[in-house]
Amino acid sequence: MNSEHGRRLGGGRRSRRRTVVVLVCAAILTAGCASMPDSGGVHRVDASKRADSESQVQVFGVPPRKGEHPSDILRGFLEATTSDEADFDTARQYLTKEAAEQWRPFSQTTVLSDGPVPRLEGTPADWESGTAVAVLSGRQRALVDQKQAYRPQEGVYETRVQLKKESGEWRIDGPPDGLVLGESDFERIYRSVNAYYFARPAPPSEGAGGGQGVLVADPVYLRKRIDLITSSVKALLRGPSSWLDPVADSRFPSGAGLADPEESLSLDDSNSLRVRLDERGANVRPSQCRQMAAQVLFTVQDLASAKVDEVELAREDGSRLCTVPHSAAQVFAPAGLKSRSEQQYFIDEDDRLARLSPGDVAASRVRGPFGDGQTHLKWVGIDRSEQYAAGVSLDSRSLYVAAMQSGAERGPAVLVSGAKREADGLTAPSWDGHGDLWIADRDPERPRLLWLRGGTAQPEEVVVPSLGNGRIEALRVASDGVRIALLVERDGRTSLELGRVERTGETPGKPQLTVNDLRLVTPQLEQVDSASWAGSSRLVVVGREAGGVQQLQYVETDGSASNTPTLPGISGVESVAASEDENKPLIADSEDGIVRLPPDANWQLVSKNGSAPVYPG
Repeated sequence: MNSEHGRRLGGGRRSRRRTVVVLVCAAILTAGCASMPDSGGVHRVDASKRADSESQVQVFGVPPRKGEHPSDILRGFLEATTSDEADFDTARQYLTKEAAEQWRPFSQTTVLSDGPVPRLEGTPADWESGTAVAVLSGRQRALVDQKQAYRPQEGVYETRVQLKKESGEWRIDGPPDGLVLGESDFERIYRSVNAYYFARPAPPSEGAGGGQGVLVADPVYLRKRIDLITSSVKALLRGPSSWLDPVADSRFPSGAGLADPEESLSLDDSNSLRVRLDERGANVRPSQCRQMAAQVLFTVQDLASAKVDEVELAREDGSRLCTVPHSAAQVFAPAGLKSRSEQQYFIDEDDRLARLSPGDVAASRVRGPFGDGQTHLKWVGIDRSEQYAAGVSLDSRSLYVAAMQSGAERGPAVLVSGAKREADGLTAPSWDGHGDLWIADRDPERPRLLWLRGGTAQPEEVVVPSLGNGRIEALRVASDGVRIALLVERDGRTSLELGRVERTGETPGKPQLTVNDLRLVTPQLEQVDSASWAGSSRLVVVGREAGGVQQLQYVETDGSASNTPTLPGISGVESVAASEDENKPLIADSEDGIVRLPPDANWQLVSKNGSAPVYPG
């Protein structure tokens, strides 16, 4: 531990060695460790300096020693909570017997920017009675709840910790709620994993999943080195996060669990996973079982380096319930992941709709009134079947929908904004996986979020209760139809916020839509200029921090930092487009023109002129 950290924790006392670091051989699964030192000292590692790249380093706490000062006990406890022990057995040794039994480390995790700073109250004379009080403080960044869902929560953190003597030794009698970790430790210990649930209600039979529903990603944070496959399945069984729960269901029966909670789950040599369920989980119909298996397959696939070929669900006695291969599970994937299209679209220098296919050196005009006709476009949205396009006129006042085929008619505008200025007109449109169209009207006299069923029905206003005095500047709806990303301008700042699309009404045929519980996705950015879905629970954004320069980066839908590599720099980006299929290239409108970023490559110039690049959706 560095000297500054030691002063904060111990009030100038000598820093003690508190952490054992164990190196795990890379070849342990195949050949085992060649040798292991049997002597040498125990060395401390400064928790704030541990890098996530040290993926083969495991950290374990050191138990308390006799006669330790209250500050040493508190420091030792905090360091033990950053260890890679499954049940925090060492951390519990710093607690009184009663507190050790009652402490629930997984009830919540408070994430602080620089870690908790302890301060003992009073003087040694005050502690002669055998009791002491300390205060933990710091700058809070986020809170991870009992279902392991992350949510940014900025503010000042402060909590009191009680200590007392038990059998002549200082121990903590009133520990903090859950875990309190610095951001660097949190990123080292945890990783984001997508658990998958079914969107509610199910789309019509012609939609994805044949009326059985589509899967929605719900990110949770799990400990990287603690049996990750098993913990991901257990997290899935706990059900969706409180944010997603109103619009998503698990096909697992309520209260279902593993037949043996201590069993470790892993892929076999053929990349198959077998999961035995308890009696409650096994009492299901075959069709329901297949949906449950699909949930498991998509969740575990997020962790596996190779394709998960199949998932088998079984009863407690080992008899098979159902088996779902990878190919069969794909019927439940949202349209954004099932799309096989490799084409990107943008508006060319003549304000016409153009298309770019892989390997093409030049774009070609799209057939139909938006490519061949006389309609000049400002924005465009392509439906996920790539049969129709929605185009916004150059003055941002009129929305048209037309087929992308020769001889198709444009028809009259399906929506007209009353805005007097182009900057106050319609946003770029976006299609969900059900074939419905979304757009916002920025008219100061009547700002609205609108939904057009099938893309051509009468526009219906969607209420956004938590929008307040904000104005929607841009939007992208997820293909599952239950999540929508909004660029919201408030008091001169434009932020990226995620909303939950809830459908209510007397009949499914005429639902009323509401976007509820907006949550900030980019708390670190002062200004966001453009955003696009770039994965199941990931977006790519163009923005800048306060006093900083524009940057292009990935962000997670829960507001946490993405663990994906940094994107190559690019200047003067007006807008960016991505696919929910992460293997497809990014495309952006930059000061150099329309550029494309294939995986594991650099930016490539597509067209020196053009604007508003989009993928279907």
